Amino acid sequence: MNSELRLELTAEGGPLAGADIADVSPVGGGCIHQAWKLRLSNGQVLFAKSGGLSALPLFEVEVEALEALRAHADNTFLVVPQPLALAALPHGAVLLLPWLDCRGSDQAALGRGLALLHQSSMASSPARFGWHRDGFIGAGPQPGGWRGDWGSAFVELRLRPQLEALDWLNQASIDLDPLLYRLAEHLNEHQPRPALVHGDLWGGNAASLADGRGSIFDPASWWADREVDLAMTQLFGGFGEEFRSAYRKVLPEVPGADGRVEIYNLYHLLNHANLFGGGYINQCRASLRDLARRL
Repeated sequence: MNSELRLELTAEGGPLAGADIADVSPVGGGCIHQAWKLRLSNGQVLFAKSGGLSALPLFEVEVEALEALRAHADNTFLVVPQPLALAALPHGAVLLLPWLDCRGSDQAALGRGLALLHQSSMASSPARFGWHRDGFIGAGPQPGGWRGDWGSAFVELRLRPQLEALDWLNQASIDLDPLLYRLAEHLNEHQPRPALVHGDLWGGNAASLADGRGSIFDPASWWADREVDLAMTQLFGGFGEEFRSAYRKVLPEVPGADGRVEIYNLYHLLNHANLFGGGYINQCRASLRDLARRL
């Protein structure tokens, strides 16, 4: 954290006005913004994310999603950090959150807590799928908007925008429109109830805390089939059977769930292909061809 930004945090009008920052240390793991552990002279410990002023819209969307998730989380099992401050300062944007002690290893509370969050949100869902504003999935765009049926929501709000952004689309050797139509029809047969989902639930965005609870953070939330969160936990690893078993004790698996995993994770592969290219492009091609054969 540069000295100018550090001074602006504690200056008059800053989010930590009047406080004394005793220590600042970098936190690894992020790939978009810089992350810091702030220790104040009064003993309080905070987590800070910083970036240029262009990061402000991403932080704003994150704050909204965290607040929405917090409204449905059972704090006994799942901690969703409460945003403490969001500031646009002359030398950058900063988001302040409580510091989480992520030294736990038991994932049972994480699984149970996520299931309870999904369950609570389904009980008061908006009866449609989508989100009220454009957002982000990592550094990529995630369109807002609403659809009344799940198939249209996932295909039109998630898959199609990612596919249209890819340069290799015309060389994919797959007739995409008929495939997307079949995908939408297939998902509509499932008929899920809208749930508030984390939306980007890979291992780096969840943790087991030292006090035994779980935690989720860095969301890309929207109202969706709850299975999109479960599918992503299988994409990059980091979630064990303890997590899945605890989740299923609250919300049992729905028939056909295994067959929807590849469909839901295609969204994240497409996003990674757009952001990073490389091997993700071949993974997307393979997944599209497999789905074209299956459906």
